[in-house]
Amino acid sequence: MGVTDVPGPALGAPVDRPVDDHATAHAGADLHVETGGRPPARTGGARRRSGRSRRCRRRGNAHPAGQTIPWGIREHFMAAALNGIAHSGLSRPCGGTFLVFPDYMRPAVRLAALMGLPTLYVWTHDSIGLGEDGPTYQPVGYLASLRAMPRLDVLRPGDANEATAVLWKVLGHRGRPAAFSLSRQSLPVLPEDEDGFTSADGAVRGGYVRWEGGPDGDPAVVLIATGSELQLAVEAGRTLAAEGVRVRVVSMPCREWFAEQDTAYRESVLPARVRARVSVEAASAQSWHDLVGLDGRTVSIEDFGASAPPATLFEHFGVTVAGVVATARDALSQNG
Repeated sequence: MGVTDVPGPALGAPVDRPVDDHATAHAGADLHVETGGRPPARTGGARRRSGRSRRCRRRGNAHPAGQTIPWGIREHFMAAALNGIAHSGLSRPCGGTFLVFPDYMRPAVRLAALMGLPTLYVWTHDSIGLGEDGPTYQPVGYLASLRAMPRLDVLRPGDANEATAVLWKVLGHRGRPAAFSLSRQSLPVLPEDEDGFTSADGAVRGGYVRWEGGPDGDPAVVLIATGSELQLAVEAGRTLAAEGVRVRVVSMPCREWFAEQDTAYRESVLPARVRARVSVEAASAQSWHDLVGLDGRTVSIEDFGASAPPATLFEHFGVTVAGVVATARDALSQNG
């Protein structure tokens, strides 16, 4: 059995979509996969026996023994062991820890990408939103460094429905590793197919128009956001739309998947004629300059974090609705 033939679950319909605020770190755990009587297809665990173990554990199985592994604080060992499990062709392994710890795992993650192993990484506490734990645990530069690794899909969904959609796709795709960047804090579940919103199912294309509003016509500015910052982009878009600006909000949960779409689709999401673009992510902007272009702007964090309540930190670093609105206005003024 080859590594791309790892047995997968008999996929049924996903659970009902959540409507209440939900941490994206919880959304994957709440996705119940109907096993259909097949043998276990995932083995998982985390650095500590905690909620993160739950996020790497198969639900709906009466005999979970041997499926959940408490790795201890041994991230490199965990990542290396996951590769061995994946290479066996008998299971789809998953390991979880904080997003600030991938450096301990990087050699094994690189090998997984190089060999095309279907390993799943669940990296939580993915921004300054973790709050008082401070800069020691706030992974400001990690998303950019992980996106630089070839053949690794880095996924940062913006709400629970996007998390469900991208996980559903990953479970059916076994030719490469996938890394989930998930929030500790609860995020609002955005509406779907109403009031300018589209369905979160578009997340499976990596990037898609999540919301658009304002006067009729082409968008004057495009806001590109991921993860917990998607809600900020939507609220900023509503503010600008109320001022008479046509605004498009693009959710970009996976840069790699979006890059694989054909030129026509990418142009339909990010029209080349719209040069006023703003990326919104509570992390380094290094992986966004190619999409915003020379005339675009970024709302980002270019320093280590700090210890304070999450709301205080987002305000301090300017990753707020007001900050996005001001940055968008600046982009519009330069591209009017």
